[in-house]
Amino acid sequence: MHYGVVPVLAVENVEAALPLANALLQGGLPVVEITFRTAAAAEVIRVLAQECPGLVVGAGTVLTPANLKSAKDSGAAFAVAPGLNPDIVKRARDVGLPFVPGVATPTDIEMGLALGCKLLKFFPAEALGGVAMLEALSAPFQHTGLRFMPTGGLNLANLESYLKLQTVAAAGGTWIARRQDLLDGQWAEIRDRCIAALEIVAQARR
Repeated sequence: MHYGVVPVLAVENVEAALPLANALLQGGLPVVEITFRTAAAAEVIRVLAQECPGLVVGAGTVLTPANLKSAKDSGAAFAVAPGLNPDIVKRARDVGLPFVPGVATPTDIEMGLALGCKLLKFFPAEALGGVAMLEALSAPFQHTGLRFMPTGGLNLANLESYLKLQTVAAAGGTWIARRQDLLDGQWAEIRDRCIAALEIVAQARR
C-alpha cells in the first residue's frame, strides 16, 4: 500500500482488463482492487494476475466464502471487504490471502484487532464524517500500529487531507476509473488521474 492510492474498480468486460492495466502502469500506479460487483470480476483478476506481472491485483467486495475462493483461485494478491465478517477474515487467513476488512466504529476496529488485522478499510469514509471522523477514530488505536485505507467519496480534492493522517496507509480511489470511463475506453484519462493522484501523495508525504 506504499503507493498511497489503490484504484478500486468495477470492471464489466474482460476485454477492458489489459488496456486498464496499461493505463495504470503508464500512470505509475501498479496496484488495483477489482471488486466482485460484476460477473466478470474473477476473470478480470485472473487475466491481470497472469498477464501483468508488474501489477499487484487485489479483489474487492469479498463478502462470501465463494468470493474468497474465487479471489484466491484467480490469483488475487489481497482481498478487501466493505465490512468485517469474522468468518471470512479467518478463512482468508487459513488460505494465506492478506485481507482488509471494512470498519465504521470503534467496536469494528476492536474486532479487527482481535482477529489480527492491522490494516482496515474505513468505509464509507465521507458519509461517516470524513477526515475528522477518521482522525477521532484513530486516536485510541494509534499506539497499536493500526493503519487505515479510507474509501468512499474520496477524490483529488480531498485526497491530501486523508493522506496527511499518520494512520492512513493508502486511500481507496473509485474516482480513478468509473464505470463509464471503462466502457468508453478512456485510458488516457485514467492514466492522467493516476499521475495526478501520485503527485498529491508525494505532496502529502513530503
